[in-house]
Amino acid sequence: MVKLRGWVQLFSAVVWNPMLGNFISGHIYRGKLKQICIPALNCYSCPGAIGSCPLGSLQTVLADPFYNFSFYVIGYLLVFGSILGRWICGWVCPFGMIQEWLHRVPFPKMLLPRWMGGVKYGILAVFVLYLPMAGAKSLGLGEPAFCKYICPAGTLEAGLPLLGLVPGLRSALGSLFALKLFILLLVVVVSFMIFRPFCRVLCPLGAIYGLFNPVSWYRYQCAREACTGCGSCAAVCKMGVNPAIRPNSPECIRCGDCLRSCPQGALSSKYGINSTTEAAAAE
Repeated sequence: MVKLRGWVQLFSAVVWNPMLGNFISGHIYRGKLKQICIPALNCYSCPGAIGSCPLGSLQTVLADPFYNFSFYVIGYLLVFGSILGRWICGWVCPFGMIQEWLHRVPFPKMLLPRWMGGVKYGILAVFVLYLPMAGAKSLGLGEPAFCKYICPAGTLEAGLPLLGLVPGLRSALGSLFALKLFILLLVVVVSFMIFRPFCRVLCPLGAIYGLFNPVSWYRYQCAREACTGCGSCAAVCKMGVNPAIRPNSPECIRCGDCLRSCPQGALSSKYGINSTTEAAAAE
């Protein structure tokens, strides 16, 4: 499954970004497919991108004073979240894949403090929801605050390639780009030490999908009668989850490491609708 997941990640990155010629011409695809969101984090302005990022699309609608609610994007996130939860983060997100590659570099590893996992929910509330809406109401037009001020995926996938391809953009560089470049470099450096730091601390899309983990159609379960509490699953989980206790933690990206590590076979994946009893037992 480890090799399979790696191939699926790479395949997904190519599927989301098939316009490879644009990395030479410096163009951005603006065809009809850009009206469709992809399920993972992938910058709209990436030269190779063929679809829109759901976070960017959501912020754009919320920042527009003529719209109050994005039924399409919200419905899109509800559908994918309720079916797969954070499986999307673990299997088809290009920026998650890049962080995993960086973590393989030989470097002293560190554990992420558990409380930092809650930061992404604050970023979701403030930068994705509140600031775009507040700008639309007070200024007449808001801005996609997360994309503008934070998103390192956009800096890597769009900002840096376009700067190298479009000379005119270089004259517009300022403190905002310096801030975003600093965030990107910080994520890169920390990725050497901590597994997927952006996904665990900063990513609002991961926060949204994580809320669906306990009730998603695809989820994990632990057979309590078979579990011996040996801790093997928690030891291999790079996301800091103890699957024996919380197999459907909002932090779980469904990578499958815990399933393979359990000597008793107590952990398994499951498809179907969670009943109230099952949900309570799982959590």
